[in-house]
Formats: sequence, structure tokens, C-alpha cells
Amino acid sequence: MPAISRKYCYLCIEMKKKYEIEIPDGADRVLLHACCAPCSTAIVEWMMAHGVRPTIYYFNPNIYPLEEYNIRKEESKRHAESLGLDWIDGDYDHEAWRRGVVGLEHEPERGRRCSQCFYIRLLAAARMTSQLGLRYFTTTLASSRWKSIEQVSEAGLRAQAEVPGTVFWAQNWRKGGLQDRRNALLKEYNFYNQLYCGCEFSMRKDDQE
Repeated sequence: MPAISRKYCYLCIEMKKKYEIEIPDGADRVLLHACCAPCSTAIVEWMMAHGVRPTIYYFNPNIYPLEEYNIRKEESKRHAESLGLDWIDGDYDHEAWRRGVVGLEHEPERGRRCSQCFYIRLLAAARMTSQLGLRYFTTTLASSRWKSIEQVSEAGLRAQAEVPGTVFWAQNWRKGGLQDRRNALLKEYNFYNQLYCGCEFSMRKDDQE
């Protein structure tokens, strides 16, 4: 693992003071389902500053088109590698995801399609958590101001119930200034910043024309 610089150590101290988020007992290693690199940055930094080592799991079969998926995937991998963290590439099967949300195509953002999408991805995360012999999993989906925290938490708890031995760390990752820190790290890493959630149904109309 890369050596931690003085600047980073100072940042760790400052973050401990500023961001008060409760860590579950025994959660020194967790699986972090990552929707993209920008949403991961502040969460990963916070975790590492507080003695929590995340394994980053990139599972997002909702993303469309494939070119967009690959860009986001490579940025997530670059982020993990820069910190010496384990990174897992989940399967990309957009057609299977489409079957999972069939009938919900015309739902609005934050509607039933989003709830189902979150559940599909977090169920895979719970299964990977169990496969790795870990207990806790959480998600960067709870960092976006465009997402419903309640929907994300409900999906995570449903996934937890499906996979015995796993626990969903339900956390509002926008809390305590982490959103502002995310924006700063986005510029620091010079990450690609997507303009829509991921699936074809979430694309802005002017992006499709």
C-alpha cells in the first residue's frame, strides 16, 4: 500500500474532527458498492481516515451505453489502484438488468424503477460480501443528492435479508460536508464526471438528441 503523506495525515485528522459518522462494531473491513469514482472519493477517504478498509465493488449493469459503462469502470479502477485498494469488477449484463426492471421503464426518477435498480445492485453486493467472508456492505448510491436515501436504505436492507450473515451499513454519505469534499476530490483527481445517473431512462432529453 502506498505510503501516506504528511498532507494526507493532516487531512485524516481534520476529517475526524469534521465528519462524525457512526461506524458499526467490527466494521474495519467493508465492501463498498461503487457507482462511480467521483461518488467514491470522499467516502473512501473518510473510511481510510477512520480505520475502515474498503474493498471496492463496481457492479452497475444499469449503465448505458457500453462505452459510458467502460469509462466509469476505468475511472473507478484508477481511483482504487491509486490508493492500493482491492477493486472488483462486477459482471456487465445490461439485458439482464433490463429484464429486472421490465414494466418500470416509464417510471419517474426516484420512482419504482430506481428502487428495483438499487435492489438488483445491492443484492449482488451482499452476495459478494458473503463470498469474500466479510460482514458489512454499503454503497456510494447514498452519496448522491439526486437519489432517495430512503430508497437506497430499503434496497440495502432487502438485500441483507436475502443473504444471511451480511449487514447493510445504511448511511447518508452526504452528511457532514462529504458532498463538498467529493467535489474537491473530483477536481483533484481530474475524474470524468457523468451527466446522468446511468441507464437510458435517466438520460436527459438533450443528451439523447
